[in-house]
Amino acid sequence: MDPSTAWKELVSDGEQARFEVFAAQLVELQKQRATDGRTGRALHRKGTGGFEARFEVADHLPDAARHGLFATPGTYDAYVRFSNGAGEVASDTVRDVRGIAVKVMGVPGKKVLGTATTQDFLAILSSSIPFQTADQFAALVWATRSKALALPRLIGAFGPLGAMRILRRLLAGRERPFASLAMQRFYSVLPIQCGPYAARFSFASISASAADRTNGAEFLSIDLANRLRAGEIVYQMSLQFFVDETRTPIEDPSVDWPEDVSPYVDVARLVVAQQDSSSARGQRVAEHVDALSFDPWHALEEHRPLGGMMRARKYAYFASTRQRGAAAEPDGPLP
Repeated sequence: MDPSTAWKELVSDGEQARFEVFAAQLVELQKQRATDGRTGRALHRKGTGGFEARFEVADHLPDAARHGLFATPGTYDAYVRFSNGAGEVASDTVRDVRGIAVKVMGVPGKKVLGTATTQDFLAILSSSIPFQTADQFAALVWATRSKALALPRLIGAFGPLGAMRILRRLLAGRERPFASLAMQRFYSVLPIQCGPYAARFSFASISASAADRTNGAEFLSIDLANRLRAGEIVYQMSLQFFVDETRTPIEDPSVDWPEDVSPYVDVARLVVAQQDSSSARGQRVAEHVDALSFDPWHALEEHRPLGGMMRARKYAYFASTRQRGAAAEPDGPLP
């Protein structure tokens, strides 16, 4: 079906106040989990690689896609951060929600917030999540601040049946064992604007060869480092457009948009450049990337984030990055 511009957001009463409470809770979690005098991210704390990249916008895109960053073909410098989803540092062998965060630099145009010339894209390995609303997600994050008390707090927040339903969905959403982040497909889950349209996006590996999985605590970062010493890792970025509220809802990220209703359209390539992460420059880049904030609200107006979960992120990410003293938005790659 053709993309539709009839999407809409539904803002509930008291939403801003609830999201401000969630942001404060995330900041508190960051403080509690500080180690060696350093405050890390509340979520996606453990990075599995921070690298230099380039972002190549394709030519001859369909009209619905040619907005914002995708309006004209071009190549941009970028940074990429791979990460585990948890708020605590754990072995890569532990099942988790893995993520990729991309910061495209030197992007002209009016921004949703601020004036930095950056456009960020965040995605995870799952194409949907167990939560229908940001309030459900916030309740889970706050309930699990203590492993020993997590279950009774979840029951208190969702009721016995609701807690079991959330836990089952969480376990089902954890990915099966895999060998390499270089071979995966990452999904935004949450939509953004593409001009007058709404769209989700994905980054799908198109270059990586198969590899045997190892079981070391750092196997994901070791695999990425080894691959990038040998050559590039390339992902195809594609957009999936809103069609109607029933099948491609804006406000319910637990619903996966079916590809037979809304097929993905290729718009760009993310090329993680060949580099040696063990070199002096590689280590400098990794430290720089880890200090940055990756935020979907670092965006052109044409790519404004959509939906309640994205609106919650605006408050949460701002409070989180301010509290941990994230680095300023970069104008370009490190010299």
